Amino acid sequence: MGSFSGRLEGLVLTCKQEHGVELRHLNADPIQTECTKIVYLVRTQLDLMKFICSHVHNDASKGLQREYFVYFVPRRAVACEKASFFGLETILEEEKVHHLMTIGEYPLYLLPLDEDVLSFELDNAFKFSFGLIPNVRAKGKASVRVADILNRMQAEEPVNSSEMGVPEINTLIILDREVDMVTPMCSQLTYEGLLDEFLRVNNGAVELDSSIMGIQQEGKKIKVPLNSSDKLFKEIRDLNFEVVVQVLRQKATSMKQDYTEMTTTNQSVSELKDFVKKLNSLPEITRHINLAQHLSTFTSKPSFLGRLDMEQTMVEAQSYDMRELLHSYGFEHMATLNNLEKAGLIRKQESKSNWLTIKRALQLVVDDTDTANPNDISYVFSGYAPLSIRLVQHAVRSGWRSVEEILKLLPGPHSETKRSGFASSPSFNTLPGAVSNMDKVSDGRRSLVLVVFIGGVTFAEISALRFLSAQAPRGCKPGLPGTQNGVVRGCGTPYPTEFDTTGVEFFGSLTQEGMAYDLIVGTTKIINGHTLTETFIENLG
Repeated sequence: MGSFSGRLEGLVLTCKQEHGVELRHLNADPIQTECTKIVYLVRTQLDLMKFICSHVHNDASKGLQREYFVYFVPRRAVACEKASFFGLETILEEEKVHHLMTIGEYPLYLLPLDEDVLSFELDNAFKFSFGLIPNVRAKGKASVRVADILNRMQAEEPVNSSEMGVPEINTLIILDREVDMVTPMCSQLTYEGLLDEFLRVNNGAVELDSSIMGIQQEGKKIKVPLNSSDKLFKEIRDLNFEVVVQVLRQKATSMKQDYTEMTTTNQSVSELKDFVKKLNSLPEITRHINLAQHLSTFTSKPSFLGRLDMEQTMVEAQSYDMRELLHSYGFEHMATLNNLEKAGLIRKQESKSNWLTIKRALQLVVDDTDTANPNDISYVFSGYAPLSIRLVQHAVRSGWRSVEEILKLLPGPHSETKRSGFASSPSFNTLPGAVSNMDKVSDGRRSLVLVVFIGGVTFAEISALRFLSAQAPRGCKPGLPGTQNGVVRGCGTPYPTEFDTTGVEFFGSLTQEGMAYDLIVGTTKIINGHTLTETFIENLG
């Protein structure tokens, strides 16, 4: 079950509260529960069938009568039920439990990690989940291959676009991780990104010593959930950590002042009611103050500050030698750096690098970044704009044609496809930035752009995409974004197309850019620099 069952935990918690559902990780141990109905969500693996059979036999030996439901994810396999598979009698039939079970399949091709982040389980999840998407843009070897598969699937089983109406997802952008290996190697400086860097966010939670959260139980570990159901976390997760500390300080100070007023002055019933409402947020404030305080023990260390300086030096393509790297990261990592060099992730610069051209053309380094009131995605790394998200900005705004020459300098091929059935419709040539009613679906909501990362995405990149999605398009009255159906919504009015698509001048102004579509994120995995390089790590210390 592994990460699959882990991701289900958040979904089951809601059912547990409302219907008394219990979650168990499938193993050989007998089931200890008073429930009379047992539902198994399983992969089509024969060893899992053995576990289920042992549960049924154990219940029968104790005289327990239960109803058993087995749902294969994402589809059922006859080999696990009753047919012969490479000459072996399959398990359920052989163990004489097949007749006691209700067997079906559950097409769970993706799971929501949060309101706007999806984790895909199969390569063909796009078709089953979203139908036909008019515009597909891909960069990187694997991404172009996926785009080709989607086109082939449409050719084999055509979808009639005239019967679909306006697709809710207008554009699919697929990016290979190998296109931008720089970003995940940089230290994330958003709140959620730092939590992942130092505490490892796993299935929407961090696990840490209870003492860190103010619970005095020696040696006990607790899980702290991190998702949008926590209103304060939703507010601060994408902020630069420097700003988060200020926000938490302001909220704690405000709470203290309110308490002082309550104890020193006579309050009306209405004022008492308002104070009680504020008290409801106290557990959330306390939780994140504890987490932020713990993070500060890492971010204040000279080693972390030295690491940030080294990363800035490398991003700006300044010269360095191996001694500087070892001094910043520690000589015990000499073997690791050697492995990274062998893999081509770092190398000695012997000729003029393309990075300078890419950095300048896409405006990847932004001076004087205002992390408190950002007007550009570079705030997530305090001055470095993620290359991957700069590419998304261009892909959404005007397609690949505006960055054609830059794409040739990056790893892998690229493609841009208008899916069959929409090619003759000028409305679906419309991209964010053009005035058209096709930017909206039938109920007036803005259309969606699905951004998929093959090979993983960092929390900082997700924060940058949320920042873009929340920006009001040009001509819109600015304001705070709201949410609708779990997706960040900004102003719905498209902004006019006023961009010069010739030459490098096109890249000159990406800050304060509006977004006429909403963005959702799909990925194979949430990653950071540590998880990406684990296979290369060889500690000599």
